[in-house]
Amino acid sequence: MIISIVRESGPSLAQKGMTMDSTDLRFILGFKLKKYRQEKKLSLKELAHKTNLSISYLSEIEKGKKYPKPEKLLQIARVLQISFDELVSLRLQKKLDSLSTLLTSPVLKEFPFQMFGISPRNLMQLLTDEADKAGPFLRTVLEIARTYDIRVEHLLFAALRAYQNIHENFFPEIESAAQSFRKEHQLSIQPPPKAERLQQLLQRLYGIIIDTRSISDYPELNTLRWVLIDNFPPTLIINPNITREQKTFLLARELGYRVLNLQERVHTSSLRGVQSFNQILNHYKASYFAGALLMPEAALVNDLTNLFNESHWIPDRFLQLIRIYGVTPETFANRLAQLLPIHFGIRELLFFRFHTPRNSGQFSITSLFNTSRFLIPTGMGTREHYCRRWLPIRLLLQLEEKQNQGHDGSTIIAAQRSRFKELNTEFFTITLARASGGQETINQSGTVSFELNSQFKKVVRFWDDPAIPVVEVNETCERCGFSEEECSLRAAPPEIYHEKMLQKKQEAALTRLKEAIAARYGKGNNVV
Repeated sequence: MIISIVRESGPSLAQKGMTMDSTDLRFILGFKLKKYRQEKKLSLKELAHKTNLSISYLSEIEKGKKYPKPEKLLQIARVLQISFDELVSLRLQKKLDSLSTLLTSPVLKEFPFQMFGISPRNLMQLLTDEADKAGPFLRTVLEIARTYDIRVEHLLFAALRAYQNIHENFFPEIESAAQSFRKEHQLSIQPPPKAERLQQLLQRLYGIIIDTRSISDYPELNTLRWVLIDNFPPTLIINPNITREQKTFLLARELGYRVLNLQERVHTSSLRGVQSFNQILNHYKASYFAGALLMPEAALVNDLTNLFNESHWIPDRFLQLIRIYGVTPETFANRLAQLLPIHFGIRELLFFRFHTPRNSGQFSITSLFNTSRFLIPTGMGTREHYCRRWLPIRLLLQLEEKQNQGHDGSTIIAAQRSRFKELNTEFFTITLARASGGQETINQSGTVSFELNSQFKKVVRFWDDPAIPVVEVNETCERCGFSEEECSLRAAPPEIYHEKMLQKKQEAALTRLKEAIAARYGKGNNVV
């Protein structure tokens, strides 16, 4: 006799419209079998004896590796005194509903767990070993994600940054592919290849149509730099308002997709809503190829060596290099972050790009690579105000002021030694700020910051140039303890700083209270 015990509530995964594959089905069955077995206080050995199934076979089921035939499932259900449907249904207990959400989440399916030496099954096994505790934990994580608008692409981009760190942001095979392509097609280093030449190669080698007119017919798409229509023949539609340097780079990146045979990809310049880690990774690889093609490794390393041997900081030398290679300031700064760790031993560095709508007072980080010990607060842009003493913020505000006065707003470059007072860390920062090509109301900056350690001082002779200002900075205005006299650039009151100070004062007062109580009532003194 099969006894049906109704323990579960809430809609099943199928009723929620969640798609399941065979791995999901095996995992849910294994999870439920283990839970019901433990509720009956049966060991695997005891369940094996009662069902006439081997211990190893039952263990494989619980691990999500096997899905038995119906007759064996019926044997198991009888011993556990539950119905067949209850055992095999996709329904989980309400308090474990967050497990089902995670199981069918794009995070679990798209996040590159293998890069960190684990699998989604490893993660789920860890969570389900203590399922009653895992449920509340996962609900908390999901609530945090919703509160702070953490989307799947945020996690995928974090995985990309980890991938870059693992490889020190340097990929010899892509450098070699770019070098071979340049030699095969006789592309000169100086002057660098022009957009027209790269366009000819895309058309001749890969049959790609280049369209610079059609996107103008769709005002909703005016913020996109490019769109790829991947039919036959493939058509690369380019926004006619972007700069020549941007056009050259995106043509070089499209060559990267083809030369490296990167199949899974994004089809617009917007990376919001990416569907897999491979899309992000391949976009990064194609972009890396473009940088290596336009700024060859050996040539740029030689130029940087000469630049770093200067005894004084000369901003025009940096701008001259950018013009020579025909790239945007952001592309140049990003290329530095690829070559400096390997060729100069400068490994503690940050590269990040700021984006700001003109006169909005809002600054957001749109790109980041970080190998330093400093965790830059990328997620604070919409809730807190980045320190206005940061060099990129300061330059973007200067650029905005020039534009408001009717100047053309050409590229601004500066260097600064930034001392993080609370962290006891100093960075040497170089920033280039300019108007964003194709978007007149947007400004952006590219920044590369180096932890000011012995290796950096050894390589870069002008690190202590007196002309370079030394500025004390903080993370955000809300976290900064500078007084109004010390900082006139504050954009928001120091609410978080005051909360921390109040907490410290309370902790100190509690310590004094405990000491006073111990002195008053200790050693047998019970008089109030």
